[in-house]
Amino acid sequence: MPKMKTRKAAAKRFKQTGTGKFRHYRANGRHILTKKSSKRKRRLGQDAAVKSTEISRLKASLPYGL
Repeated sequence: MPKMKTRKAAAKRFKQTGTGKFRHYRANGRHILTKKSSKRKRRLGQDAAVKSTEISRLKASLPYGL
């Protein structure tokens, strides 16, 4: 059976932690920052855990992990 292909778009957007969980970067932190509060901008700079409902889709996109 041939190898499965990794979805490169997903590979660029997510990273896997040591325990196997997936992390993603938050949206809305790139431009139009003047109207956003400092607290909000700090939070947008941090990564967040992927929701449990999306994990199965993500594992299908990344068959061999990251």
